[in-house]
Amino acid sequence: MTASKQYDVIVIGGGAAGLFCAFTAGQRGRSVLVLDSSNKVGKKILMSGGGRCNFTNLDIQPENYLSANPHFCKSALTGYNQWQFIDMVERHQIAYHERKHGELFCDNSAKDILSMLLDESEQAGVCVKTKCEIQQISPQTSGYHLQTSLGSYQSESLVIATGGLSIPTMGATGFGYEIAEQFGLGLLPRTAGLVPFTFTDWVKGISERLSGLAIDVEMSVNNVVFRENLLFTHRGISGPAALQLSSYWQPGQKISINLLPDVQASALLLDYKKSSAKSLLRNLLSQHLSKGLVLELQNLYWPSHADKPMAEIPDSVLMEVAKQLQRWQLKPSGTEGYRTAEVTLCGVDTDHLSSKTMECKTQPGLYFVGEVMDVTGHLGGYNFQWAWASGYAAGQYV
Repeated sequence: MTASKQYDVIVIGGGAAGLFCAFTAGQRGRSVLVLDSSNKVGKKILMSGGGRCNFTNLDIQPENYLSANPHFCKSALTGYNQWQFIDMVERHQIAYHERKHGELFCDNSAKDILSMLLDESEQAGVCVKTKCEIQQISPQTSGYHLQTSLGSYQSESLVIATGGLSIPTMGATGFGYEIAEQFGLGLLPRTAGLVPFTFTDWVKGISERLSGLAIDVEMSVNNVVFRENLLFTHRGISGPAALQLSSYWQPGQKISINLLPDVQASALLLDYKKSSAKSLLRNLLSQHLSKGLVLELQNLYWPSHADKPMAEIPDSVLMEVAKQLQRWQLKPSGTEGYRTAEVTLCGVDTDHLSSKTMECKTQPGLYFVGEVMDVTGHLGGYNFQWAWASGYAAGQYV
């Protein structure tokens, strides 16, 4: 039997958090090995942001993150902030641009970010191995022994950077959760986050007919409100507004959509009744919303008044229409699930981890970084910043 190869640090998972942790540790002079089960590292980085990688946000706040312990993320986000990552991007001469809400994207390709991480890893002496299946992890008196499809390895520190369950076609598995359970760490129930809603009722017919239409709305559930685009699809509704809201929605709940977030609909319709008494309601509303959507709403909420001029429509009907325009209540049957979800909500309970170092409190030398733990960001570069920040935090101590 061949002897185990010895490293100071082994990182399981070659995604954003894993690579960042690896080269941060390597820069401290630690010998680091990254093991990944895929045929190449950073697959989710490459597909992110439509291939442009929304790598951070100009406005990173703890409020942009969901966790059972909302304070957990603060230390890491302060310890490695967005400006430090932007400095690295600029040092590597990667061209980028800002979109709305402070989102930063590569001008050219997400490959630029992955190349930067791999360059930093190479310069720090990090060894990266792909197509590596972890068969067994055994704690030693000091450190860990790993039996893998590529042989056996020993390390003082072990970092779990395996990500969540989202997008299994990219190689996502629940392996990180299995490791957490092996070492007695608590897990919070996982669900798909930042994911489109699906419908099985009349809404599905509407979304199919309007498929491809995007509109600016306010969407809300549980007193959480997002102002973003909503996109109708063949399966239901998507777009940034729906994705953001999905992280706060619970099965069985209705979501509320304000189709006219910049006006008071009741006042608008009563004004139209005075100023445009001979006009049809659908024609007036088509100045604010797409004609197709207005016709769908007409069939639902004022079919018997469809061809009557505004002057002949009772105020009570107009008030009901106004209510639907600003509080359109829809009840999703579910979401598209992990197949298309951008993130996994919940995960390893942060009560078991140090917020300063990401080390397990009860298992010395075992660290968790990135999406595998119970910290989930909003859409817009927040999850990448958590990957960089948590990876950096652990990388300082492994």
